[in-house]
Amino acid sequence: MVSSMYGVSPQAYDRAITVFSPDGRLFQVEYAKEAVKRGATAIGIAVKEGVALVAFKSIHSHLVVPDSLKKIFDVDEHIAVTASGLIADARRLVDVARVDAQRHKITYNESVSVETIARGVCDLMQVYTQYGGIRPFGVSLLIAGVDDFPRLFEAEPSGAMTAYKADSIGADKKEVDEILEKHYKETLTIEEAIKIAVGALKKTREETLIPDNMEIGYASITDKKFVTLNEKQIAQYLK
Repeated sequence: MVSSMYGVSPQAYDRAITVFSPDGRLFQVEYAKEAVKRGATAIGIAVKEGVALVAFKSIHSHLVVPDSLKKIFDVDEHIAVTASGLIADARRLVDVARVDAQRHKITYNESVSVETIARGVCDLMQVYTQYGGIRPFGVSLLIAGVDDFPRLFEAEPSGAMTAYKADSIGADKKEVDEILEKHYKETLTIEEAIKIAVGALKKTREETLIPDNMEIGYASITDKKFVTLNEKQIAQYLK
């Protein structure tokens, strides 16, 4: 029945990125979102004092070198990105964002805004939802930084861009977001924001949190530079 009405077999809605299902869905985009839900949790919090990113790293073997698993990536001095889903896809998007940041600086002799980087990344992700022979990026990004004020954006596989005061991506998103809604205040310090994010991970992750499977970074409104914490500094937040 579906084949005769629409000229496409039911399986085609599942396989082709360019074909909408009769109820208006793009299944490949939805599958990409499922890949994000299976990824390790990452959290971003923007407060008046600055913005912080806290990311959990899934280390599946004690033979893995923890430093080889990156979850927080610098884009510019004042902008960083964390991801959940297919991290290989995230690295590709980060490379594009870095080139955009440098191109903007060379062209206009000023640092690029966080929103411009987020919009550029989302535009590329959206393009990958409308052409045959390619697949959507199986990753969501939290793009954080400080320009005129602290900013936090989420980029979804569909290319949707949303600004947040606090947000999480990956596994246990629903539970983490509930904790953020309960404890978030714009007047929090960066240190307090990091503690809330770490506490949310402790409550939702089955694994024990240690410096090896955590990454924490922040940028303050005063110096507008993104800083990634070392293992000793992370250990202080885990106590």
